[in-house]
Amino acid sequence: MVTIAYKALTTTISVTEDVRDKLLKVASELQIKLGRRVDLNEAIEFLLSKNLTKPELFDRACQPETRMKGAYEELIQERRKDELRSKRRYGI
Repeated sequence: MVTIAYKALTTTISVTEDVRDKLLKVASELQIKLGRRVDLNEAIEFLLSKNLTKPELFDRACQPETRMKGAYEELIQERRKDELRSKRRYGI
């Protein structure tokens, strides 16, 4: 029998203190519900799976607000100008 251990890839993410506190609350509620220790990764997976059961709500939440549509278009145009300036200046 051969046992192969895979090293889990980890990434550091930054969140505000209030989001961290909310995430810890979700993790503690899961621990009570499941009767075992739950880490923050499991809490995030739970939240993602819970929210993806209604993908139309997730898609709607990721779209820019209609009143911000003009600002979003301006942001895209300005970003394109930045890219052109970088190409002219650095030849990239």
